Amino acid sequence: MTPTAQSPLLEVADLRKCYGPTVAVDGVSFTLPPGGALGLVGESGSGKTTTARMLVGLERPDRGTITVRGEPLAARVHGRTARLARAKAVQIVFQDPYLSLDGRLSIAATVDGVLRLHGLSDRAARAGRVRDLLAQVGLGDREAAALPRHLSGGQRQRAAIARALAVEPSVLVLDEAVSALDVSVQAQVLNLLTDIRTETGVGLVFVSHDLAVVRYVCNEALVLHRGRPVEQGPLEPLLEHPAHPYTRLLLASVPHPGWNPDDIARRRRELSA
Repeated sequence: MTPTAQSPLLEVADLRKCYGPTVAVDGVSFTLPPGGALGLVGESGSGKTTTARMLVGLERPDRGTITVRGEPLAARVHGRTARLARAKAVQIVFQDPYLSLDGRLSIAATVDGVLRLHGLSDRAARAGRVRDLLAQVGLGDREAAALPRHLSGGQRQRAAIARALAVEPSVLVLDEAVSALDVSVQAQVLNLLTDIRTETGVGLVFVSHDLAVVRYVCNEALVLHRGRPVEQGPLEPLLEHPAHPYTRLLLASVPHPGWNPDDIARRRRELSA
């Protein structure tokens, strides 16, 4: 099913994931329209990365459903065709591009391998598509021929984004994808993601603890605390008038004039009580 302007690109309903007696995620639900960008926000242990891993099939939900373009994603995927279809539905870009890229392959070879895996057999067509994808993320022939270790952190992350886009996914999940980068490089990558979302209609799920980053690239946010959603809605109203104490704590934790870390620590203890 192709989404209309009214139908969601991604629907997530009542996700739950436990590890033994520990509830990592409980009751997470949201929708994402075509070209939308949702921020999954929370500190370490909030359940945001576990949610992201369930979206891409790296973790299996104990309960709940994930639907992309009207098609439910199976909790278990068997066979090559099903795995490729799942990869085409949702792709992920990880925090550390150096670890997620094969250090033995050039950037061009990495992207070429993805295209070949997904059925583009013509070598000349693949070469042209590799050039187009790398150009889309601001990388040229020099970067295409380089091994990951010869590129900067920002260039490696751009290469990881190009690799993810090679399958033309419906949804792109970014798990703390700019947190390891310098601030100036973060801005470049965030601008790139905004441009790609506008040009292609891909939906973004942006996992981050950094509200400033989420504010830059997303139009909606879901705040998670101890695996449970505590606040959700359009980004600007949520940040300007947060209703939940945990959201207010996250905002107060960003250093600013008059910032009092002792007060932040006290408020965090009260929420944990």
